[in-house]
Amino acid sequence: MPKTPNTNSNRPALRRNQACRSCRKRKLKCDAARPHCGTCVKQWQALVSVPAPVGYAHPTEPQCSYDPVEGLTLAPDTNPVEKIKQLEDEISQLKSRLFEQQMNPRSISPSIHRPSISQSGLSSSSSNGHLSQDAGGITLPHASLAMMNLIGSESPESRFRSETGSPELLSGRKTSADPFMDLLFSGWNPDLPDPATLNHYIDVFFRCDPCGSRVLHRPSFLTSMHLSPKDPGFPHSAILHAICAAASRWSPQNVVTLPDGTRRDQFAEFHASKTRQYIDKTMASGEDIFSVMQACILLSWYFYQEGRWVEVWIFAGFQTRVAVPLRLNYPGTFSTHGNNSPGAYLAPPKDLRDLESRRRTWWMTIIFDRIASVGGWIHAVDERDLGTELPLRTEDFESESPIPSNPQDLSSPDIFTRHPPQYTDSFLLLIKAVMLFGKVTDFNVRGNLRAPTAPSKNQNPFFLEGFEELDHLVHSEFLGSLPQMYKHNTGVTDAPEGSSLDTDLFMVHIIPHAATITLHNPYIDFTDPANVSTARCVNSARCILAAYYRLTETSLDITRLHPFVTICWYLAAVVQVQLCKYFIEINDAERESTVWGEINVLRFAMMAYGQRSPIGTRQERLLQGLMREIVRMTAQKQPLEVGVPLYPFSHTTLFRKDELPRSAPEDDAAVAPLPVSPPYDEEGLIVQATITPSGAIPVSSWPMAEMSASPSGYSKYIFDDW
Repeated sequence: MPKTPNTNSNRPALRRNQACRSCRKRKLKCDAARPHCGTCVKQWQALVSVPAPVGYAHPTEPQCSYDPVEGLTLAPDTNPVEKIKQLEDEISQLKSRLFEQQMNPRSISPSIHRPSISQSGLSSSSSNGHLSQDAGGITLPHASLAMMNLIGSESPESRFRSETGSPELLSGRKTSADPFMDLLFSGWNPDLPDPATLNHYIDVFFRCDPCGSRVLHRPSFLTSMHLSPKDPGFPHSAILHAICAAASRWSPQNVVTLPDGTRRDQFAEFHASKTRQYIDKTMASGEDIFSVMQACILLSWYFYQEGRWVEVWIFAGFQTRVAVPLRLNYPGTFSTHGNNSPGAYLAPPKDLRDLESRRRTWWMTIIFDRIASVGGWIHAVDERDLGTELPLRTEDFESESPIPSNPQDLSSPDIFTRHPPQYTDSFLLLIKAVMLFGKVTDFNVRGNLRAPTAPSKNQNPFFLEGFEELDHLVHSEFLGSLPQMYKHNTGVTDAPEGSSLDTDLFMVHIIPHAATITLHNPYIDFTDPANVSTARCVNSARCILAAYYRLTETSLDITRLHPFVTICWYLAAVVQVQLCKYFIEINDAERESTVWGEINVLRFAMMAYGQRSPIGTRQERLLQGLMREIVRMTAQKQPLEVGVPLYPFSHTTLFRKDELPRSAPEDDAAVAPLPVSPPYDEEGLIVQATITPSGAIPVSSWPMAEMSASPSGYSKYIFDDW
C-alpha cells in the first residue's frame, strides 16, 4: 500500500543531483541546506551525543558535501605541502632575479653587520658579523641565526636542513633581500659561517695547520669551494666543520677559561660537536664514509693540539678500526680478495688523486696512532699489517704529476736508511721518523709485557735481543742516512729576505733523539761515566735543546710547530729534572744552575706553545709536578726563574714579568697538582722504579685527563768534566 504523502511538508522538490552526496549515496531525503543539510546534521548530532570509543574521535562537523556549481571547476586533488613547496620555489626564483637586478651579481660581503635580535632565548652579538651567542655561552654561526629569525620556526612546514645536513626551506612566509636568505635558498648549510668567513678559515687552515691539512688535496679542494653547495663535488660539511675547529687556533673566537684553568674556544667547540654528529651518523649508516673519515682525522688532530687526552685515545683507536674495513691498509688502498668478503667498503680508487688521498688519509691515521702511543701503550694496528705503500711527495700530489706509486712500504728492508730522491720530502721523512719511534714503543711494550720485574739500571740492555740493532737505527743510522739537502737543514731558515720554518723537517731531526731517550731511559746511571745509555740520552737531549736554540734565534713563531714537539721537549726536560737532583745531591751548584736554566727554557717553550695550543700548557703542568722534590731540595732562591729569558727578542709576549711563574713554596697546596712526582731511592741516586720499561710514568700516577708521553732527557753539559 503506498505511503500517504506528508501534507505538512512545504519543501520544494529538488532538481537532479541537487541533494548532498551523502544523502544521495544512502538514498535519504535531503533539504539541500548549506553548508550542511538537515539530515546530515541530525545524524552527526546523534553520533556525537554518544561518547566516542577509546582511540576514536568524532568528526568536528557533519560529513556533508555537494557537487560543484555549474560553471565552476573543482581544484585539482593535490598535496597541499607539495603545492606550498612549488610556490616557495617560484617565489625564491623571482626573488633571486629581483635581487640580482637591484644589487647586481656580487659575492656576499663578510662585513655585513646585523642588529641584535632575539628568538627563543638566542641573541645575536658578534664583532665580525658571523657569530651569535646565546645566554648559555654556546656560539652559533651567524648565518644559522639569521635564517632562524627569517623562517617562522613555529610553522609545521619549516625545516632548516634535510637529513643529510643541507638546508632546505619548505615554508618561508617572510620575504627579504637579506643575503643570508640567498645562502639558504642556494643550499648553504646554515651551521657553517658565511662563505667569505669560511674561505678565510680554509686559507688559515692550509697555511698554518701542520697536521690534518696533509690529507686534503689543496688545489682541488679550493676549486670545489666555488661550486654550488648542492653540487656533489662540493666539500662535505663534516670536513668544513672540522676545518673551522682546527683553524680556530689561529683565529680564536670567544675563548673562555674554565674553573680548572682549561681554555675553550666556543666557536671551535661548536664546530667540533657538529663534526662528531656527522661521524656518529655516518658510522651508523655508512653514508659518505671516506669524507667523514677525513673529517674524523682533522678532528682528532684538533683534540691532540688541545691536549684532550681522553678524546685523543678514543679517536686514535676509533680511526684505525674504521680504516681497516675500508681496506686502506692494503697496497693500492684496495683489495679484491681475502676474508670471504671480496672487495672493500670503498670502491677502487677512481683516479690518481683519489688513490693518493686515500694513502695520505691512512698514513695520517697511523701517525696519529703512533704519536698517541708514545707513553708505552700498544698500537691499534701492528706494523706487520701495514701493506700500504708510502705516499708521493707533496709537490707531486698537489700538481697531480703522473708519478708511479712509491716503491717503499714498511716491509722494505731498507726503508729507514734508503730515501729515493724521487720519493723523498720532509713529510715522507716525518712518516719514517714517527714509525721509527713506533718501533721503540713496540720493543719496550713487547719486551716487558711478561717480564717479572722492571728493567734495572745495572742491566746491560745490549744483551737483549734486537736492542743493539734498534739502538743503532734510532741513534745514528736514520739521521746519518738522510740526503744531504735534509741532513744539514733542520727546517729553520733565517735568510735576509725572510725566515722560514719547515715544521716536518724540524720534527724529523728531533724525533729520533726522543726515541733514543725513550729506548735508553730505564738503563741510565749517572754514577757510571761509562754507561752507554746515559751517553746516548745526554747526546739526544743536547740535540733537542740545540734545535730549539736554533729556532729561538730567529723571529719564527714556535706555535707553528707540530704539537708533538711539546712531547719531545717534555722528554728532555723531565730527565733534566732527574739530573738536577743528582747535581743537588753531589753539591755541584754551578752545573745545577746550568741545568735549572735549561729546564726553564723548555718550560717556557711549552708555555709559549700553550698560548695557542693547550697541549703545551698541559705538558708544562706535568713537568712542574715532577719538579716538586728538586724545588724543595735546591738552594737556589728562585729556581723557576733561573736562566730566563735567554732570547727575549724572539717572542715578545713570552717573557713578560707578569707572566713569570712563581717558585714553588714549601707547602703542597701551591705546587702544580695533577701528576705525582717520581720517588727516588734513599741513597740519593736516581732510580727507574717509577718509570715503566717503555719510559712512561706508571698509569696509576697519571690522572686520566692528563695521560701523556714518557719522561726522559738529560742535560747538555753533564759530561763536560767526565
